[in-house]
Amino acid sequence: MARLTNIDHPLVGVAPIVPEDERDHWNNFAAEQNPLWYQESIENEGYTERTAQELLALTVPFTYFYDTENGYHPTPVSRLGEVPSYFQSYPIGRPFGLPLMLTNVDPRTSSKQTGDVYHIAKVSRSPTLGFTRINIDDERSIPGCQMVQPIFDGPDTRADDRRMVAVVLIQIPWLEFLRNILFEGEDGINVVVESACPRSDEDDKQRLEPAEQNIVTYLISGTDAVMVGEADLHDPKYDAFAVSDVFVDFGIYRSQVPEGTCLPRMTVYVYPTAELQESLKTDNAVIYTSVVVLAFVFTTLVFLFFDYSVGKRQRTVMERIMKQDRIVSDVFPTAIRDRLYEKQAKNMVTGDADMLDDDGPLGLSEDFARNPTTNGSAPLADLFPSVTVIFADLVGFTAWSSAREPHHVFILLETIYGAFDQLAYRHGVFKVETVGDCYVAVVGLPEPRADHAAVACRFARECQKKMKDVILKLELTLGPDTSDLELRTGIHR
Repeated sequence: MARLTNIDHPLVGVAPIVPEDERDHWNNFAAEQNPLWYQESIENEGYTERTAQELLALTVPFTYFYDTENGYHPTPVSRLGEVPSYFQSYPIGRPFGLPLMLTNVDPRTSSKQTGDVYHIAKVSRSPTLGFTRINIDDERSIPGCQMVQPIFDGPDTRADDRRMVAVVLIQIPWLEFLRNILFEGEDGINVVVESACPRSDEDDKQRLEPAEQNIVTYLISGTDAVMVGEADLHDPKYDAFAVSDVFVDFGIYRSQVPEGTCLPRMTVYVYPTAELQESLKTDNAVIYTSVVVLAFVFTTLVFLFFDYSVGKRQRTVMERIMKQDRIVSDVFPTAIRDRLYEKQAKNMVTGDADMLDDDGPLGLSEDFARNPTTNGSAPLADLFPSVTVIFADLVGFTAWSSAREPHHVFILLETIYGAFDQLAYRHGVFKVETVGDCYVAVVGLPEPRADHAAVACRFARECQKKMKDVILKLELTLGPDTSDLELRTGIHR
């Protein structure tokens, strides 16, 4: 007999639970409804293999049950108590090739797995899922999922006085769950469905298969899915990328169900495949890494260049500061130099642009250092009432210098004035200037002192002595008439 199951649709059946004392009443009701449902199913489903009369002729009275252990032959009813009897299904027919109207197949005994799910649904009072097989022809079957939805005689299903009056049984191939999950072009995902209980076939006469057969592997490719095999066939090298979740776990105790009932616990594992890995290969990581490295190198180079530029500028500024400080120190006394720096620093704080100059950090250019009045500011002038001025010039210098080379003149003046500078530093004498062969100095400024006259005299006397010592040494290089030169000093108080 040809199978009537259409695996393109879930197989849905209704099994009212008929008490033992209502079997005759149920038999009469089913016999009345049988022809109407057959004809309606033929018209709605386009079923053409048999007419309603032929299907009706295959139906047996409710007083018989199909012997599931001996080829589904009708046998007289011998069961006591309530019986869940298949009544109607969509599509018309069932996996045994028999019409469902009054076929009197007890789902509790037709398949142990179905019986287990039935008992669990009754105890848990909630929808229950189980692992089963769905026939696709006389020789082949595929793994599937069966769900039992209990129906009670009232809305409060948790109340103790509520009685389960029927069950809705649904069988769906696992493939139907896995189709249309991904988009087109997203290929290469292995899904492994694992049941914690041994699976039993619908026609296996309650024979349990080996436990390892409860594992099925599927391959999802885009919107379609195919079964790879009835074992865990994923690539072990992708174990580290597995994602799993418990699909079914009812959390009830074995003492709540009949002895021998398997409490199903199904787990779904998802693994990538080599095809998925290949499709996700990209050079973007290398590109992004290269961009980051180049950006880092560029930033480092910019920072190094900036550091070099800042360091170079700081060195240049420092050199100019030192040069400026030497110039100012050479031209002005320490007190005057410090006052100049103070004044320029104050101008920088107050923003006096006229007093600032780009030639130095304190606005002191070389020109300003030599002539402070060139910037338009008032000169630094103080009154010193008690000072002594010293004048010293070389007697006979004009005649001597006219007979000498310029560098000889320079050697003479540089040596003499250098010796005088050392004496001035030792005695605290301030050198004002040198004009030709005239050396001008002052005592009593910029630091006032009471003994300025005495210091000036000591300084003048020591200059006379130093002059004689220097002339004797220079006579060997500048000529014998060099000893004719004498120093003439004058003191004004």
